[in-house]
Amino acid sequence: MTAPPRRLITHLRHIDLGVEDLAVERGFYTGLWGLTEVEHDSGISFLAAEGSPEQYVVRLRQAADKRIDLIAFGAANPADVDTLALGLARDGVRLVSDPGAVTTPGGGYGFRFFDNEGRTVEVSADVTPRAHRRIEERESIPVRLSHVVVNSADPEGTVAFYEKHLAFALSDVLTHPRMGDMMWFLRCNDWHHSFAVARGPHPALHHASFEMRGIDEYMRGSGRLMRAGVEKIWGPGRHKAGNNTFTYFLDPLGNTVEYTTELERLDEDTWHPSLHDFSDPEVSDQWGTANRMDEFVAKRSFNDPDRGLFVAPPV
Repeated sequence: MTAPPRRLITHLRHIDLGVEDLAVERGFYTGLWGLTEVEHDSGISFLAAEGSPEQYVVRLRQAADKRIDLIAFGAANPADVDTLALGLARDGVRLVSDPGAVTTPGGGYGFRFFDNEGRTVEVSADVTPRAHRRIEERESIPVRLSHVVVNSADPEGTVAFYEKHLAFALSDVLTHPRMGDMMWFLRCNDWHHSFAVARGPHPALHHASFEMRGIDEYMRGSGRLMRAGVEKIWGPGRHKAGNNTFTYFLDPLGNTVEYTTELERLDEDTWHPSLHDFSDPEVSDQWGTANRMDEFVAKRSFNDPDRGLFVAPPV
């Protein structure tokens, strides 16, 4: 039996979005959503989560088309970055840039590549940690970026790509008796998932999820968005896979963003993936407090087709 490849990815760093109206998106994420702008220059805004050592968790860039600019992951050291880049190139994966100095806030050493569907992925190490702080009781702002979920027209191929090339592990699968397997939860550490792949009509961002301090802060944040009239898609509730809470909203340009807390941490030595039947109401929402998940709710997170496939962001 062949041993699985050694995992060199340590964690999720940030998600970078091309947006057609930077001012509107910037106002939403720094105002209602609760992120902190740490740098703004030449049509780009870097947004941090106050509880996270990452220099930023979201980057917004003024762009002609709505797109995922890139999804960024961390590695332990430059040697692991080099090993990953060498392995990807050897396997025929198209590199966007060779390993070298990272010029975004915090610096570091990293490289970029296209995944199987053309998303740009960055891996970096030695990024200077940001001075951060403990989020206080009742402070309803994000602690960190929890996970990113993408829509895929070839979800089986996308899952296989991340398992083979980045050694991500499968935690659980959502399935449906009529539609088949619908979502795959992948981990790069002991969090139940940092990345997930949903079956969709086209590649796009499904949602980006932000961890809150606890249940009270999660509910207060959800309530703040609802009182402000931000469109709520689904929630509040608690999923079965991952055991995390959820409330999903649409940002001003139609990207889905989630407040969550209490995502499960696994014993990776003993964990075995399960198939969760999505037609069971308790799978989607253990509490039964969220609005019903139906095809109309699901379609809100299909998002617009990603215009950035196999087109590297300019910076």
